[in-house]
Amino acid sequence: MNRDLYIDFAKGLATISIIFIHTAFWSGQFYIPAEVRVFSLVFDVALFYALSGITSGANIEKTLYRLLKLQITYMIFVTFLFFLDYFFKVFGLTFFSMEWLQKFYSTFGSKYATTSISMEPQWQNLGNWYLHQYTNADTFPVVMGSFWYLKVYFILTVFGVLTLRFFPKHINWFIGLCIALTLIFNLFPWLYPTGQVGYVAFYFAVFLIANRMRGKKIPTKIIPILYAIVAALLLWMFWYYGSEIFYKINKNKFPPQVPYIIWTLFSLVTLFVFYNRLKITKENFITYIGKNAIFFYFAQGISSSLVYFLVVSLNEKIPWWSLMIIIYIINIALATIIAKGLKKIDSLGWNILEFLRRNTAS
Repeated sequence: MNRDLYIDFAKGLATISIIFIHTAFWSGQFYIPAEVRVFSLVFDVALFYALSGITSGANIEKTLYRLLKLQITYMIFVTFLFFLDYFFKVFGLTFFSMEWLQKFYSTFGSKYATTSISMEPQWQNLGNWYLHQYTNADTFPVVMGSFWYLKVYFILTVFGVLTLRFFPKHINWFIGLCIALTLIFNLFPWLYPTGQVGYVAFYFAVFLIANRMRGKKIPTKIIPILYAIVAALLLWMFWYYGSEIFYKINKNKFPPQVPYIIWTLFSLVTLFVFYNRLKITKENFITYIGKNAIFFYFAQGISSSLVYFLVVSLNEKIPWWSLMIIIYIINIALATIIAKGLKKIDSLGWNILEFLRRNTAS
């Protein structure tokens, strides 16, 4: 079976969009207007859950094996990140001073205060990362700030394969249940649960709807109707909440609430409209990013942290829009280089694990 390059292409575009979002909302907080930061959310993380739904099946063993591989790859990455963060602190304390390190970390802004500058390794942080409790990595704050997606992905994938395997004839009921829960949580905010429930309720609906779309194509006559519905909902949103809701889209993302959900509909509809309609016949840089999306996702957290220092030095010297374009291009370039390095580190990590397996097997 030939690989569907459209899926890789869509993942690549979604990854590039995430890099732009993190360019705008992290270092961009110092110079990019709020309007531009909000518009960056048009193509957001919901696309990844939809693409996961399209590509998921009912094979439990295959899915759990894939998740296990992802967990090990994730653990290799955070182990590398842990020592990178630790050795940088040791370097700073050995050759400079605590004041120098504090000044270095102040580049990220007062919101991201350091948690543990010490010559002693904070092993509890590594343990927390393994268990998907994303305590901050001081030297690379964007990394853990973007990892909430991964925890929800693990939960959705497990629930998804169980639903597809054991309730294949009741998918629509599960979609209806998720939509109903999302509406209830929004109509009665005091019932909105903490933790992951709110995320899973909405994104699981996206996952299952996407799975129902697998192998299908939206009829051409329906496309204008879908976009008209999205436009009507956007108009209703601004009428009901007022124009100030535009600046609160990001706040309504964690967890997903009605304004953010409506905001994501344009990207989701566009994804499904081009699915099985747009044919990608040759591999390119975008499909390469899509095929290696997880390494780019890891890499952009590091690169988005590094570009802070360029922003601070160039912020007042060139117009904001020029700086945004420059930083975005540099961020993509850095993420590409780092992603290639992370692939090699991942390969090394797997080789070490294989060596340990062979030498400890009875």
